[in-house]
Amino acid sequence: MDDCWDDNPDPYEQPANPAFQYNTNTQYNANGWNQDRPQQNFRRGNSREQNTNWRQRDGRERRPDRDGRDRKPDREGRERRSDENSESLTVESKYVGRIIGRQGSKIASLQEESGARINIDKNSFGEETEIKISGDAAAIQKAKELIMELTTERKSNYEQNNQPREEPKQEMDLDTFLKQCEEAEKAEWEKYPPTVKEFYKEHPQITKMSQKEVDEFRLNSNNTMVSRVFQTETSLPVPKPCTSFYFAFHQYPDILELIKEAGFTQPSPIQCQAWPVLLSGEDLIGIAQTGTGKTLAFLLPALIHIEGQITPRNERTGPAVLVMAPTRELALQIDNEVKKYKYRGITSVCVYGGGNRRSQIDVVKKGIDIVIATPGRLNDLHDAGHLNVKYVTYVVLDEADRMLDMGFEPQIRRVMYAVRPNRQTVMTSATWPNGVKRLALSYMKDPIQVSIGALDLTASHTVHQTIVILQEEEKRDYFYNFVRNMGEDDKIIVFCGKKAAVTDITSDLQVFGVNCDCLYGDKPQEDREQAYLDIKSGVNRLLIATDLASRGLDIDDVTHVVNYDIPKNIEEYVHRIGRTGRAGKYGESISYFTRRDWSHAAELIKILEEAQQFVPEELREFADGYAAWKERKDREGPARGGGFRGGRGGGGRRW
Repeated sequence: MDDCWDDNPDPYEQPANPAFQYNTNTQYNANGWNQDRPQQNFRRGNSREQNTNWRQRDGRERRPDRDGRDRKPDREGRERRSDENSESLTVESKYVGRIIGRQGSKIASLQEESGARINIDKNSFGEETEIKISGDAAAIQKAKELIMELTTERKSNYEQNNQPREEPKQEMDLDTFLKQCEEAEKAEWEKYPPTVKEFYKEHPQITKMSQKEVDEFRLNSNNTMVSRVFQTETSLPVPKPCTSFYFAFHQYPDILELIKEAGFTQPSPIQCQAWPVLLSGEDLIGIAQTGTGKTLAFLLPALIHIEGQITPRNERTGPAVLVMAPTRELALQIDNEVKKYKYRGITSVCVYGGGNRRSQIDVVKKGIDIVIATPGRLNDLHDAGHLNVKYVTYVVLDEADRMLDMGFEPQIRRVMYAVRPNRQTVMTSATWPNGVKRLALSYMKDPIQVSIGALDLTASHTVHQTIVILQEEEKRDYFYNFVRNMGEDDKIIVFCGKKAAVTDITSDLQVFGVNCDCLYGDKPQEDREQAYLDIKSGVNRLLIATDLASRGLDIDDVTHVVNYDIPKNIEEYVHRIGRTGRAGKYGESISYFTRRDWSHAAELIKILEEAQQFVPEELREFADGYAAWKERKDREGPARGGGFRGGRGGGGRRW
């Protein structure tokens, strides 16, 4: 043991606790060092009998190392050795608590059993934690084995003994899998009665029409174009148009009586061609601007379709007709149209977000024939099990282009997947973009497309379009002057780009004593419906609105549309001015155009020229200036700013 002593201990080493002070050479005299009896120089209470350089602290031994310093014992009393080995082990962080145990009991047990020291890195914050194991090779190996046992998930004996023997997995061919799914789906739908679609018998007078007469009639009916979207050699010929209500519904006197009560005298161009197509059981894509009679075009065949199904109405557990619309206003408008035509007790319900969900569910559960819905609320009721669409055999996607613009395609696809595949599908749209084509390809079978006018975006030719070039700050005074000069029979819808402008203008007009109302997205549903009813009935003759009202407001006698702000895209411009000039009447649109709208000038010029409207010279200057600025910006890069400085001040001018 003598070789363990250090004759020259470090005089600067400070003891951790004065109560257990180690006596160094510099402290011999101070502590009464006895060189003859060294065993008396190490005292903690009573003197020790053996002559060894150790002392006990809390029941654990501390022995000096070779350089004369105490070797600090670990938690379990084992000494640290300068020649011991250490290894690192990485485990998942989720097992650290299992290794430590409650109040460190498990890690203490592991150290005791293995004889190694185990330190867990407290600075590990990821999915893995490093553990340092110190000791001799055997102790390290034992500790690693114990830790691995703790961190390895093992099944119980019951699970191991009762686990079924896995058979060798066989790879399934994708085509085979899809075929099996298709067969299973087909077997499921075969449980339901077949869909009856054909209810049309061509009148002899229509049969006599030659192809030349048919072409001339379509040309004179706003240049109606009819064709099969996916024409094949086996496709049937397109039905001829019906030139009167009688030729379309000569087999259905009740329908003719409803039309007579409504006061109609002549079908619109899209109705002339859509009715024979739908009554023949064909899928239809109707491309036409708003206000052309599209709702009645799909509604009257739907009434006949409901009555003609095999399953009696009182035995069905869900509706037969499903109509999806982009906005609650349009959905309510369609529902009101349905309720006008009381045909053999057929019932309908309109479900939409913002309405009373509980009352909508109650009506649906009572049993209805037609559901008119916005996609969001429709999915809500269907997913909750309140609405069964298994009996739906006639589906209408009204204003499909707008629903896609609003991001409803996922909701549409979810519902269409749940509806029987042998349904009859109708799709209406004001335009023919790629998204609508994709929907048609996915959910329609050899559809017939009926287009009123060109497929390119065009404005109604029954609307006189006026462009007013002015400064932004001149708008309000110019508009107020227009309101002061309103005629007694004028009914006006004003479109603004933002809700703030809508509420400000409405408040100002009401202060001036003008009877008006406003319409915007987050206005309470009851107030929105009241505003619509007031402008429709004539209680108010002035409605200020956001683009919410650009579609779905079916008011035949709107005389003027004012674009207080130019919309962000030309499609909305067309739909806005389509609120007037409806049902064969003429209307006027007035649009306030400022320099900040110059990016829309070129597209607006195309719309005006197609409708043979006057194009202001300053509008052309805006278009040329924006094109030159954009070309320069693209050439010089985004770092360069600037813009067209054209335009003039002063009051606005009308053309």
